[in-house]
Amino acid sequence: MSYLESGIESLIFCSPKPLKIDEIIKVFDEVKNTKHDKLKIKRILSKIIEKYKQGDSPFEVVESGGGFQFLTKKKFSDLNEILLKQRSKRRLSLSSLETLSIVAYKQPVTKSEIEEIRGVNCDYTIQKLLDKGLISINGKSEGIGRPLIYITSEKFMDYFGINNLDQLPTITDFREEENSIGYNEEI
Repeated sequence: MSYLESGIESLIFCSPKPLKIDEIIKVFDEVKNTKHDKLKIKRILSKIIEKYKQGDSPFEVVESGGGFQFLTKKKFSDLNEILLKQRSKRRLSLSSLETLSIVAYKQPVTKSEIEEIRGVNCDYTIQKLLDKGLISINGKSEGIGRPLIYITSEKFMDYFGINNLDQLPTITDFREEENSIGYNEEI
């Protein structure tokens, strides 16, 4: 294994958020005073991804949020889910999830547009989402009063494990099958 490959693994491991190729190049340029092109880094990343995918390791390198990070493999997700559930004290409330989904699907969107959809004041919820870094301000509208415009952030993408907004579920993903027999009732 080359120093470059090991170094990339080390950077991905220690990064608290998905690590972008440009960030990897910048670190190596500064430390080793060498120039690496994106194609070479992508090839090494593909090799690292394949290495962890094939091995017995409980984790793998995954592309998420525009970068790369170590995540545990899906077969261990139930264990990790329970651990995180037990440790989680600061989950998103229902009102936060509702507001966040409006921003995600309608962006760019103003507070008044969010409130029109939800039917309640959203000052507190929007501030909490801003504090958590899940949404960001993207300027001001040209409308009356020039209200702030909100969009989702890169942290939103990472939080939900997606690379772009096209990966959000569509309304058809939530509809019941029309050709099913019987009812979906809980017993």
